[in-house]
Amino acid sequence: MKLKNLRNLLIGIFVTLLFTGFADIYFEINKNLELFGKVYKEISFNYVSEIEPGQFMRAGIQGMLSSLDPYTIFIDDKRKEDIDLITHGKYGGIGISIGLRGDNVTVVEVMDGYSAQRQGIKVGDIIIEAAGVKINSDNVSEISSLVKGEPGSTVYLIIVRSEASDTIDFDIVREEVIVKNVTFAEFYPENSNNVYLKLNNFSRSASDEIKNSIRRLKAEKNIESMVMDLRGNPGGLLDIAVDICDKFLPKDYLIVSTKGRVPSSIKEYFSSQEPMLSSTKLILLIDGGSASASEIVAGAIQDHDRGVILGTQSFGKGLVQTITPLTFNTSLKITTARYYTPSGRNIQKINYSDNNKVFANGDSVLAGEFLTDHDRIVYSKGGISPDTTVTFAARSKIVIELLAHGLFFKFANHYYYNNSDREFNTIDAKKVINEFEEYIQGKDFHYDTDAENHIKLLIKDISESYSDLVEELKNLKVKINDLKKNDFNLHANEIKIEIFNELVKRFLGSEETVKHQLDTDIQFLTAVEILNNEAVYNRLLNVN
Repeated sequence: MKLKNLRNLLIGIFVTLLFTGFADIYFEINKNLELFGKVYKEISFNYVSEIEPGQFMRAGIQGMLSSLDPYTIFIDDKRKEDIDLITHGKYGGIGISIGLRGDNVTVVEVMDGYSAQRQGIKVGDIIIEAAGVKINSDNVSEISSLVKGEPGSTVYLIIVRSEASDTIDFDIVREEVIVKNVTFAEFYPENSNNVYLKLNNFSRSASDEIKNSIRRLKAEKNIESMVMDLRGNPGGLLDIAVDICDKFLPKDYLIVSTKGRVPSSIKEYFSSQEPMLSSTKLILLIDGGSASASEIVAGAIQDHDRGVILGTQSFGKGLVQTITPLTFNTSLKITTARYYTPSGRNIQKINYSDNNKVFANGDSVLAGEFLTDHDRIVYSKGGISPDTTVTFAARSKIVIELLAHGLFFKFANHYYYNNSDREFNTIDAKKVINEFEEYIQGKDFHYDTDAENHIKLLIKDISESYSDLVEELKNLKVKINDLKKNDFNLHANEIKIEIFNELVKRFLGSEETVKHQLDTDIQFLTAVEILNNEAVYNRLLNVN
């Protein structure tokens, strides 16, 4: 057979197989769509109880997506504001953050300059009604959609303030709330040439906020070093992470690459401009809450040895999502690719295809060693490992329990509303600690130590035939309980820090709150020490 004929035959076979494969896939999709539709109709019309068709279909969609990764989600028309927040960093609202404190839906942050602050909402206010709906711990997930809405419209809130039983009514005007990505950017410690920059999100304006902060600070004096805080930053837009890396990496450096099933998902992203801070010493703070875009930035900085990564292991999200508009004002956020750091590693921790029959092929990310520009060993899978691990000191059991019961938060409200005219720097620490001790005694606060819990289990497991030993264990438990009474004094300094971390939020603005917390932040203080010791800094980056 001639070579040309053989080639044509092979091409024909390939095309036939290709289209056969596509035909098989489309047949399976159409067959199962028809099956799904028939099940949906049969249940909707014939189930013993009346079915709400819209909610039933939503449940079907959620069930289907739950078999994939948790980042692939359906966004219905009621969550349009979430799209604006993800893509643009803004939404229609009043400028508050809420959280559960015990069983109470409580205001935990009031943003500067928005209607909630101007109209008098305060941290610690308990929301009991929003837009005519009674609010409690059971329906806390609904409050976001109740409070958010079109700018210019109003929302009616009823709150309980402090420990008073009287309610306060608010008719608050919604406005466009722009979420700050950079929540702090100043020279700190004061009188130093080190910048502390806290980045909370990667929405559309994050890169511009960093650029403007650097320009402003450069105009004040020379920036010799920077600590960029990515702790607790869940990420955001990939292209914004690339833009931020641009501020620190030389032009034409690879920042991140992506790869998925479709050819359009295979991309490489390079730094496209000269950096604003080319030689400034840099440390990035990360922790288990640093994910996605935070890990892209940390991975690029680490692989190019541009700065030191300090803290604890990051979250480990190496997947990229794309938001696709659907009909009826809904959207689908779908995982379309994996991303890889400049050295070629994917840091995805969890493999969602393990033991999952929905996936045709396993997509496991292999653990392995990779090299940075300076030949330092870094690893794939499981997040970004810091160049130097610094953990917070483990909290004592009493502080853990006080936090769990929300007593620091509640006491700060109680103290502030009884001392609102006091200057923060005049607060006497000893008196406050004594007042706090009296306060928690009035709240019937109690807890079991780990030792007490172990003894309880031993007593439960030991046979009654060992009655003498059981009695000894009970006596030991009593002794431990007596010793526990000194826990408050033993951990008084740790308790003081937690009290003042809450009080500073009530008495001072957000900027002063950050500074106060940095003064006891072991990770930040360690970063400053490393930046001030050039030999240690260079050794961590393998600079000769």
